[in-house]
Amino acid sequence: MTNTILTREGYEKLVSELEYLRNNRRAEVSERLRSAIDGGGDDLLENAEYEAAKNEQSFIEGRINDLEYLVAVAKIVDTPEHLGVAEVGSKIQIQEEGVDEVETYYIVGGPEADPSANKISNESPIGKAVIGHSKGDIVQVSAPIGSYNVKIIDVE
Repeated sequence: MTNTILTREGYEKLVSELEYLRNNRRAEVSERLRSAIDGGGDDLLENAEYEAAKNEQSFIEGRINDLEYLVAVAKIVDTPEHLGVAEVGSKIQIQEEGVDEVETYYIVGGPEADPSANKISNESPIGKAVIGHSKGDIVQVSAPIGSYNVKIIDVE
């Protein structure tokens, strides 16, 4: 088993989703299946509601399996181990070479990444580039669009 690195917040969010799927969604879909069977007539293969409920049940069970695995192998990072060094749990400020704007990101584990909330994965191009580096370092980011340099303005 390979550990999945998560922040405490990310871990708790996954556990909460897992509990919701197990305790609520599973029962709701099961009830939809029963209703579709009861009201579906003789041929379940032509029952659209039954088919939709079966597909949803399959998706939910797959997600439950994924979450159970992630929770089982999670390595939780409450706070960065090395102050001033970028790692999972750090808040970083970076500035791309030739750009005036300073960007702020939180480095998180892959399953909790949310670029729209400025949460980037330690496995993302920027995350990989800054991990292990400190304030003032200039690092090269290798992205699909090409490589570019960023300066680490601050690490918290």
